[in-house]
Amino acid sequence: MIFFGSIVYVLGALVSLACAVLLLRGYARGRQRLLLWSGLCFSVLTVSKAAVLVDLVLVPGIDLSVVWLGVKLVAMALMIFGLVWESH
Repeated sequence: MIFFGSIVYVLGALVSLACAVLLLRGYARGRQRLLLWSGLCFSVLTVSKAAVLVDLVLVPGIDLSVVWLGVKLVAMALMIFGLVWESH
């Protein structure tokens, strides 16, 4: 059962990483700053998903939920900041 959970966590991290790469590459081409904020958000979400993998699969005896929830909070704060900043 842990094997399938690991696959799901790894695939989630890879999808977040792919989104981050595509968004940041789009920003590099067009210099639209909302793409930058979205790419940064997905970059941090990739770290969060990697932290979930470490927490639940690699070291299940240690509770790292505060760490990965904090990282998700940073990612959402980046996205909200970017949306508010770009609305001006």
